[in-house]
Amino acid sequence: MLSENILALRKHEKLSQEQVAEKIGVSRQAVAKWESGETMPDIENCCALARLFSVSLDDLVNYDSRQSMGLPMGPKGKHFFGTVTVGDKGQIVIPVKARKIFSIEPGDDLVLLGDTKRGLALMKQSFLINMINRGSAPEDEET
Repeated sequence: MLSENILALRKHEKLSQEQVAEKIGVSRQAVAKWESGETMPDIENCCALARLFSVSLDDLVNYDSRQSMGLPMGPKGKHFFGTVTVGDKGQIVIPVKARKIFSIEPGDDLVLLGDTKRGLALMKQSFLINMINRGSAPEDEET
């Protein structure tokens, strides 16, 4: 998975192996071996790659595009959790990973927002109340 992710991210960013190597301070051959799976980058180089490609270290190492409908890895802080099925009464099940990342617990109140051109969005009610009290949404605040 790691080798596939390095290759996919490099191609997505339209960088050569040489350019990646220069940016993180390794040889082009090292990058080639990582992409082929012949060797694995150490933790320092994994961190450098994650920074270079603006992805989380966890996604760099564990992201599996086959489980994400073939979609490429999103930027750090952006997530694709897969699909959910709407039940007969309109209920959906929020995936475990999403609940963990966003600290959603049983009994939490969520707000459902909609835009006919862009779709639906869920957010914690407490986050919406904080935004209203502040007057606007902070750009980089995490929930």
